[in-house]
Amino acid sequence: MAVDIVVFTVGAGSLQVLLVKRGVPPFAGQYAIPGGFLREGESLEEAALRELYEETGVRNVFLEQLYSFGDPKRDPRGRVITVAYYALIASDKLSLVAGADAAEAQWFLANRPPSLAFDHQSILNYAVERLRNKLEYTTVGFQLLAEKFTLGELQAVYQAILGRQLDKRNFRRKIALLKILKPLRAWQHTGRKPAQLFRFSGARFEKLKDKGILFPF
Repeated sequence: MAVDIVVFTVGAGSLQVLLVKRGVPPFAGQYAIPGGFLREGESLEEAALRELYEETGVRNVFLEQLYSFGDPKRDPRGRVITVAYYALIASDKLSLVAGADAAEAQWFLANRPPSLAFDHQSILNYAVERLRNKLEYTTVGFQLLAEKFTLGELQAVYQAILGRQLDKRNFRRKIALLKILKPLRAWQHTGRKPAQLFRFSGARFEKLKDKGILFPF
């Protein structure tokens, strides 16, 4: 029994996935999703968090179970069933350190990864589709942002996940109608003019979700 963890972030306006270059057979030298075998007495989530930290140095992330993959031929070493997770982390909270079983840990564009070991391309495809679907009714988009963010940064996250451009005026109108953001008395001075900073209101989001209101963009 194994676990694999698809880790996403948004950088340079694109959805990126964390991959490690395998340092041991099978598929030595090929990139793969971080993961490994369960230890005795270890829960699935404990194994996922441990493997993620051991192979990449990443911890304290949003983590959710994705799906189980059990094709008998998915691993040349024998019958291995893996429970896949996906994790989300803001790019400003990252510090990568390759572990003992990984020669390198680095980010790649989620829609243009290198050739992946095992059945990890299928796992990645499934994770991207799940992430896009969950944008409408969960807080996944905000897990990829810093605590304080601009509307431009929020739109960039949504565009990166969806893989398409959104109309700026229409996006901001929908966000304003939902009232899920708290404006702050702080501004970001990075562009031609200062941009106001906001904070996400989880309580407001949950109330809207309970009423069955989705967030289509």
